Amino acid sequence: MPVKIPDDLPVREILEKENIFVMDTHRASHQDIRPIQICILNLMPLKEDTELQILRELSNTPLQIDVTFMRTESHQSRHTSKSHLDTFYETFGHLKKKSFDGLIVTGAPVELLDFEEVDYWDELTQIFDWADRRVTSTIFLCWGAQAAMYYYYGLPKRLLKQKLFGVFDHKVYNRKTPLLRGFDDTFRMPHSRYTEVAVRDIVKCPEITILAQSQEAGVTISMAQNGRKVFIMGHPEYGRTQLRKEYERDRKAGLGTALPEHYFPDDDPSKKPLLTWRATANNLYTNWLNYYVYQSTPFALDGTPWGEELPDNYEKNNSAQNRVSE
Repeated sequence: MPVKIPDDLPVREILEKENIFVMDTHRASHQDIRPIQICILNLMPLKEDTELQILRELSNTPLQIDVTFMRTESHQSRHTSKSHLDTFYETFGHLKKKSFDGLIVTGAPVELLDFEEVDYWDELTQIFDWADRRVTSTIFLCWGAQAAMYYYYGLPKRLLKQKLFGVFDHKVYNRKTPLLRGFDDTFRMPHSRYTEVAVRDIVKCPEITILAQSQEAGVTISMAQNGRKVFIMGHPEYGRTQLRKEYERDRKAGLGTALPEHYFPDDDPSKKPLLTWRATANNLYTNWLNYYVYQSTPFALDGTPWGEELPDNYEKNNSAQNRVSE
């Protein structure tokens, strides 16, 4: 089924060339289907690149998905045009009275700052509180995951000795969890970050369940509240060339960034990178949309999904899901 996007969103043409089914507003309005409402809080500087990456992943389910892009009001983007933001993005102030089936919070290139030093931190914490009341399930990506772990559970991030940069192997630790249904024992995922939340700190947090981990990249997938919060420390949405672009950008800026690990064939940057994580990314987002959004969200998305608290049967329903074996 298609992803419903604005008729004139620039990345639409790219998606159509890739045979990804997108639907315009007119056609969607004539279908008697209640689409899944997904909000994407896009904190990345090159917003159109991130739009394309995430829309690719959301297109691989039998669900009709209606996407809303959110931006912060307390930070002005320098890398995306004001006209694009004004046309295709809503601010939190305009959306805070609405409810959504799912929310995706992207990463952001602000890792070297303390959380409270980020100019939109206060607004972001308001969005986190809003998501608790008005969103069925939220995926937090990379810095977004670190920020959420810090805000909700007080887990600090720490600076790595060098940038974690490349495509790394990960091991699945809980195969009965619906989020990882269909995963192989090991899978690959890109990472690009300077900080991490220490494994020992996550292990000590009883509210968080670790689902996948890497010897090189640490805890990569975890969740809380039986999937109402999903934390992904890497970038499963990245396309084939994204790490190449970041490597070239960093080198041009004189940052001395090392070659991304396990990415270029023979560690030769002149060779085309192999795309080895797309199937995993598709599976991850499909499972999230099915088991943690579509299966859990109310049909009438009026007011808030839960009110101020989770429904009495939420833990029971999701515990039953977690007992289902492959």
